[in-house]
Amino acid sequence: MFLRYFFLFTTFILVLEAQNLKIHAQELSNNMDFYTVLDARSLKQYKKDHIKGALNLPATMTYENSKINGHIVNPNKFQEIARKLGLSIKTPIVIYDDGSFFDSGRVFWVLETYGFKNLKILDLGFDNWVKKKYKISTEIPQPKPSSYIAKIDNTKFATKFATLIATKNPNEIIIDARRPQFYEGKRSIAKRYGHIPTAVSIPSFSNLNKNHIKSLEELKKTYKNIDKNKKIIIYCSKGKVSSLTYFALRELGYKVANYDSSWQEWGSDLTLPIEK
Repeated sequence: MFLRYFFLFTTFILVLEAQNLKIHAQELSNNMDFYTVLDARSLKQYKKDHIKGALNLPATMTYENSKINGHIVNPNKFQEIARKLGLSIKTPIVIYDDGSFFDSGRVFWVLETYGFKNLKILDLGFDNWVKKKYKISTEIPQPKPSSYIAKIDNTKFATKFATLIATKNPNEIIIDARRPQFYEGKRSIAKRYGHIPTAVSIPSFSNLNKNHIKSLEELKKTYKNIDKNKKIIIYCSKGKVSSLTYFALRELGYKVANYDSSWQEWGSDLTLPIEK
């Protein structure tokens, strides 16, 4: 499949500006008619109860086969999903999950990779939404199908080959978003232990402040040593945890791509170099 081997390297002349891609609960609650809300939790959780009016797009549906690897869902399958949900690339969308922000981050990244332009993540999890007594429902909306055509933005998607090239390119930075014990080679979900050569360790949980994603000012401090003029590739174990880092770097205006199959693929390929 062309998606696995084709990655378009784009050189950006202008540095992107930082922008707040989060939305607070009160703002969403006051503007429910304006946004299409996507619940990134499982179908079982969604059916139990969800934000009133929300549609269900489980993070597991953003994988080609989540039980095997982290590969992003193929264009035909994603097009079918998006059409059934009535989504178009200009639809104002808010994504939420259980409060880990990893599932909402994964859905955010996949939607951006497939060309969606108007996305935000709700800055608290569903349980806290309930605690604050905002509206919830068990009713499942039936949206009018859209005519969305799937097109991939290759600048937001990194393959194994593109990541290998980045290990030898001084103008690119690789960030390992896993926990330190994985980066250091003490734990692994793949055949081998360690990390991708030249990768720097910035765990994805560094993007969080208690029950929220850090503010822009806090995120700037977290990534103060990452050169904004360089292209960033991020990875984790399977492309979900790293999606939160993708979101944080997008907020800060970095040129960033997520390596979807991440260490599970890299660490199991004996032809690829690793470091410990």
